[in-house]
Amino acid sequence: MPENQLIVFVKAPRPGAVKTRLAKILGADNACAAYHQLVETLLANIATVETVELCFTPDEAKHEILPWIRGSWQAIAQGGGDLGERLDRAFQGAFANGARRVLIIGSDCPEITISDLESAWSALEFHDVTLGPANDGGYWLIGLRAPQPSLFREMPWSTGTVLRTTLDRCATAGLRVQLLRPLSDVDTEEDWRAFLDRRTCA
Repeated sequence: MPENQLIVFVKAPRPGAVKTRLAKILGADNACAAYHQLVETLLANIATVETVELCFTPDEAKHEILPWIRGSWQAIAQGGGDLGERLDRAFQGAFANGARRVLIIGSDCPEITISDLESAWSALEFHDVTLGPANDGGYWLIGLRAPQPSLFREMPWSTGTVLRTTLDRCATAGLRVQLLRPLSDVDTEEDWRAFLDRRTCA
């Protein structure tokens, strides 16, 4: 196992199960197509990273995830539990396999670049935690150099206080934190239109 490990949390691209906020406006099928586009954009951005694990849900969906696998990448089920339990399990597994610096990102932020990942891995040379602040109050990346279960237990997921709560817990535990640049997830119709506009202008 190389020292640097990237884990991407993804969902099986099923209408009605992904981008549910977008689905209220676009419909389930169009929202699923949007999710496909977001994931494929993100994976194209990080295609040169060799050690990538697509950590998917639900657990029986591996055949739906395999088309996204590139080269030596792997697909591993997230397992049960809330998001915090699944994040902690993914970190624990990566460290148990020999990784020294582990990053987890979601599949909702297509602006993530290789440079962002390199900045995160560099931050973990001198910090215990690195976080990419999301404009909705969460984070688009979390990186660790050792398991930190306290950062994931009883977290108010899907709220605007996730980043602040995480930073407070890091301070309480005496963990050194480095923040990355803020980015936006694509969750709402406005986010989606902005993403399409950026692609048109690129």
